[in-house]
Amino acid sequence: MHGRSKTKLGIGVIGCGNISMTYLRNAALFGEVELRACADISPDIAALRASEYGIRAVSVDALLADPEIELVLNLTIPAAHFDISFSALSAGKHVFTEKPLATSTSDGRRLVAEAAERGLLLGSAPDTFLGAAGRRARRLMDEGAIGRAVTGTAFMMGRGMEHWHPNPQFYYQPGGGPVFDMGPYYLTMLVNLLGPVARVMAMATRGQEERLITAEGLYRNTSFKVGTPTNILSLLEFRSGATVTFGASWDVFRHSNHPIELHGTEGSLRLPDPDTFGGTVSLSERGADWADFHSESELYGARNWPYAAPDRANYRMLGVADLSRALATGRKPRASGDLALHVLEIMEAILASGESRESVAVNTKVDQPPLLGEDEAASLLGDIGGNLT
Repeated sequence: MHGRSKTKLGIGVIGCGNISMTYLRNAALFGEVELRACADISPDIAALRASEYGIRAVSVDALLADPEIELVLNLTIPAAHFDISFSALSAGKHVFTEKPLATSTSDGRRLVAEAAERGLLLGSAPDTFLGAAGRRARRLMDEGAIGRAVTGTAFMMGRGMEHWHPNPQFYYQPGGGPVFDMGPYYLTMLVNLLGPVARVMAMATRGQEERLITAEGLYRNTSFKVGTPTNILSLLEFRSGATVTFGASWDVFRHSNHPIELHGTEGSLRLPDPDTFGGTVSLSERGADWADFHSESELYGARNWPYAAPDRANYRMLGVADLSRALATGRKPRASGDLALHVLEIMEAILASGESRESVAVNTKVDQPPLLGEDEAASLLGDIGGNLT
């Protein structure tokens, strides 16, 4: 078992499913956090993760009562995010949760209020905007590379889940769909670059009323009814005045849209998939050819996942390391509960507008998170992570 450090933030993980493996492995990169215990609805899975990473497997109640646990990393399923996070805050623990913050804006507000009342920090994925590509794009925007942002596009399009997931029905029911599943990555990146959203308008449809499961498994070649929109086109009006089209669809076989493009009075900026930490950022100044900025040699941009044959940059846990630094310095975390709440309200507003066919105001207020500078980004690393620089 790892030696305990009084200078490191003691972390307890609740939820030991697939996503946990990335967080648990990446924790060793950062110098100010330390894994101490884990819990899961399945004791066997918790025991497996504990043995892999030299930590204790305990019950949820024991983890929440443990004075060595200062922050709860909530990696449960979305439906459990609110209950686990609220219980952790009530136990006096700081919290960082996987996205979404909660499944409703009202529950998200309760979490933010509870953390504030108790003087605790609340953070939430995604933290991908802190990766190499997100930092590069933010620096270019802050330097005025495209002038004043006027418009842009963001597209997340594909064929959905039933061709690879053996039990995909829940993705297509209320609380699921492409906006809630993937929207946080795109919307968080946009708020990072453009600031908060003021209003949305949307149209939402279902490409199919039933979907056929073709993935291997118990439900192969069976159909299920779709209970939520799967094709949503929205228009986001930012408080800065910029307007961005955001399309999220699981009814597209193939497309050539870039994940994110922003256009301003002096040029255009193109971003890679915001679900990753790396990729290529491209800048066109006043219509010139695209100039590419590759992330492979940049901090938190090198390909490291899947670990056996890396094809993308995945540094989940970076947001937790930033929260730990925020706790030590008395500032807000960049991947904050306030930011996640704003994104949650945007997503709810998109679906509400798609149903009503009317514009919907976004009322939560959030400050654009400050840029993570290169020196500070490097300072978050520990001895093992120092090899990344």
